[in-house]
Amino acid sequence: MLQVNEQRIIFHSGTTVGELAKKYKPTADLFILNGFPVPVDTEVLDGDTCTFIQKGVTPSPDEFEIFLTARHTPGIQKKIKQSTVAILGLGGLGSAVAGAMAKIGIGKMLLSDYDVVEPSNLNRQHYFVDQIGMLKTNALRDNILRMNPSLSLELIDKRLTEQVLPGLFADVDVLIECFDDPAMKAATLRSILTRMKNVAYVGSSGMAGFGENNAILTRMERPGIYIVGDETSEARPGMGLMAPRVGIAAHHQANQALRIILGVAKGRE
Repeated sequence: MLQVNEQRIIFHSGTTVGELAKKYKPTADLFILNGFPVPVDTEVLDGDTCTFIQKGVTPSPDEFEIFLTARHTPGIQKKIKQSTVAILGLGGLGSAVAGAMAKIGIGKMLLSDYDVVEPSNLNRQHYFVDQIGMLKTNALRDNILRMNPSLSLELIDKRLTEQVLPGLFADVDVLIECFDDPAMKAATLRSILTRMKNVAYVGSSGMAGFGENNAILTRMERPGIYIVGDETSEARPGMGLMAPRVGIAAHHQANQALRIILGVAKGRE
C-alpha cells in the first residue's frame, strides 16, 4: 500500500512519483516522498508516503479535512469538528489557545475581546508588529485563518459583563477563560456555575515570570471545571508576563479543552 496525500492506495511496482501526481494532483509542482523533495521520475516502493503540493495554493476545505483526519484518526477528528469553544480574552493565553484549537481543526470558535493590539502585547501575544492598533478579534481572525482557512469563527468585540455571558456562550461545549482582569475571571466562573450548567470551563490562575515549568498544573475543581496555572505567581515588577511560561499555561488550557471534547476528561454533570 501507498499513502498519497493522506489517502491509502494500492501499490504497483515500477510506478513513479510523477505518474502518481498526474493521477492524484495534476497541478502539483512539489513532490515529497517520505518527507523529502524528489524528482518526478523517482520510483516509489511499497509502504512509501507521497505528498503532492501546488506551491502557493491553499488546500480546499475537503483536502484540509483529509489531512487532519489522517493525523488525528477519523473518530477523534469527527468529535473535534462537531465541537464549539469560546475563548474569552485574546491576550497571551487566548491568542495561543486559539492557534492550538485552529490547528487541530475545531469546528467553531467564538473569539471575545474588545481591546486593540498594543506594542507591549508583542512580547507574549500571537500578533505581528504591523497589526498594532487593530482590534484583537480582527487581527487574530486574520492570523488563525492563515493556519486553518476552513474554521467557522464568531467575533465578539465588546466589553463583557456577567449579565450578558449566558446569552452569548450558553451553547458552547467548552468556555476557555483567558482574562487578565480578576473581576471578570470571578464573574465568568459565577456565571458558569449558576447560569451555564451544561458548559465546561477551563480557567487560569498564575503563570507570570520564569518559574518552574512543571509548577503550571491543571486542576479539576469540580466535574467540568478546571483551573490552569500555579495559582500564585501574579504579574508584578520583576515578575512580568512572558511568552514561554504563558505559552505553557495556554497549551494546558487548549489540551484540557480537547480532553473534555473527546470525553477523556470529565465534563459538567
